[in-house]
Amino acid sequence: MTETAIDAAAAAARDLGLTVTDPTVLYDAFSVVVHLKPSPVVARVPMNLPDYLMDLEVAAHRQQRELDVAAWLVSYGHPVVAPSPLVPLEPVERDGFSMTFWQYVDQSGEVDYLASTTRAAELHAILAGYPKELPWLTPLLGVPSGLAALEAVPGLLEQEDVDRAHAEWKVLKPLLTSRAGFEAVFPSATIQTIHGDAPSYNVIPTADGVLWADFEDTTLGPIEWDMAGFGPDLGKVYDEAAAALGRPQLDQRVQQVMDTARAFQIMVCTPLVPRMPALADGIRMFVGQWRTTPFAGGLG
Repeated sequence: MTETAIDAAAAAARDLGLTVTDPTVLYDAFSVVVHLKPSPVVARVPMNLPDYLMDLEVAAHRQQRELDVAAWLVSYGHPVVAPSPLVPLEPVERDGFSMTFWQYVDQSGEVDYLASTTRAAELHAILAGYPKELPWLTPLLGVPSGLAALEAVPGLLEQEDVDRAHAEWKVLKPLLTSRAGFEAVFPSATIQTIHGDAPSYNVIPTADGVLWADFEDTTLGPIEWDMAGFGPDLGKVYDEAAAALGRPQLDQRVQQVMDTARAFQIMVCTPLVPRMPALADGIRMFVGQWRTTPFAGGLG
């Protein structure tokens, strides 16, 4: 499957006028990320994702939002991995894959997650000015169907986990699927354009500084979604950075809901484990944290 995605990316790039003689995989997990050598261009080809995200129409809408947000950030000089200027600013479909093309950057050094949490607050300050309206909490769109099909997997998800997830989703569904439903419970929450996928992790250190990356899940939502699962210590780091910027701090009741929602998002990825065995460790970690939290019944 990986080789098929590489071939599709190389063929699509050549059709766009790029020279590709030595496509080299930089990353292979949820997406295949391919440096299209010798061109200074990287293709990102989603591959190991829940089925609803692999629908070509859904994928193209998701990718166009990412390209638009990244291009907007670049236009204002913000440190972000930029879409490639050598191809049109739109996703490309080839051989059953939908892909995007980005400027190649040379990673230098390791990610400092503490510093990146501070940068998450900085990113929110910038994204608050994004002019386009985005849909509500798109990373959770696959949760209803995913939970409906969720089954116990001994050693990973027990039956009591599945039962609790269904019960909590029943309570939280009105909040998580509708901005109006969310604001009815949390009228003072800070809702804006957010990164959508843990921006403290999705950064690339380079010799010229750290770049934000991977805006595939960019969405409208509460700022707490971008800190879901990070825990109170990093939450304090975020709050200190936000306060220094004159920005709202994290609301702990909202954070509890977002932490639970993140656990839902991770749990419904369980069917991907046979293709990505390493994913099991992440699921165990999130589910383990979720098991220790109070039931969300009082938040609906």
